[in-house]
Amino acid sequence: MSEYRLLACFAHPDDEAFPVGAAIAAHASRGVEVRLVTATLGEEGEIRQEGAATRKTIGSVRRSELAASAQTLGIASHDVLNYRDSGMAGTPPNQHPQAYINAGDDPIVERLIQEIRSFRPQVVLTFGPDGLYGHPDHIAISRHATQAFHQSGNPQIYPQQLQDGLTPHQPERLMYSVRPRGFRTRMALRLREDGIDFPLPSPERANDGVPIEEIHLEFHAGGHLETKLACIKCHFTQLAQDWPYEKVSPEVTAHNMGREYYVRAWPPPRPREAGQEDFLAGLPLTPN
Repeated sequence: MSEYRLLACFAHPDDEAFPVGAAIAAHASRGVEVRLVTATLGEEGEIRQEGAATRKTIGSVRRSELAASAQTLGIASHDVLNYRDSGMAGTPPNQHPQAYINAGDDPIVERLIQEIRSFRPQVVLTFGPDGLYGHPDHIAISRHATQAFHQSGNPQIYPQQLQDGLTPHQPERLMYSVRPRGFRTRMALRLREDGIDFPLPSPERANDGVPIEEIHLEFHAGGHLETKLACIKCHFTQLAQDWPYEKVSPEVTAHNMGREYYVRAWPPPRPREAGQEDFLAGLPLTPN
């Protein structure tokens, strides 16, 4: 194991790419060992490339896309929990008996605590409580990872894991991936300014995100933007055939894709404390 470790917990293939790919690539490039846990195979995702998959094969295709993305980002190991994609809020897949949101908190929190006790990360990364835009699976993985983060150091929690040779482990920091309120509108307007006929978000999506004052860190991709774009392209089924970032100026790509936003959920920053792009800055090494 590397001396520094980051555990990323997300809901679907491509969650490690679009919102957080630059930060993951940056940490992996510095020698941080990154492990990714993905709850579902994203079976309800759109098939945006004709012939790339069918409704029956989309899960297995996205598993392969996830593996390619993880390799591109430098993620050392990854696993899928094999729950089913729950779909957007209020849609029929919410009722599927294997849907992630119907699994119950206990078995998932137990599994994530096992991951933390086994991998022993200093930092856990997941979505913020709003799930970026209200996706039920994003909200669920945020809740589960947050509970696991706060409970993994307590030997009274799932003590049977200790009988199997694990020991309690309390990570030092919990980071949330978020986006500023109205991000969809601003991204669309920048594309339009560059000549792309990109639709504005629907009224119910226009105010997705969190208030800007709640965000602790704006992470700039810099030299890791190309890696982030490459990992996004691994998720071929999820890219529109006219994906705009093959056409726009580098400045627009950097504006829309090269900025990521984070909240340090634990420990909360002190007043006027500046966020650091190195999530592990100042942390002690965790013994193996």
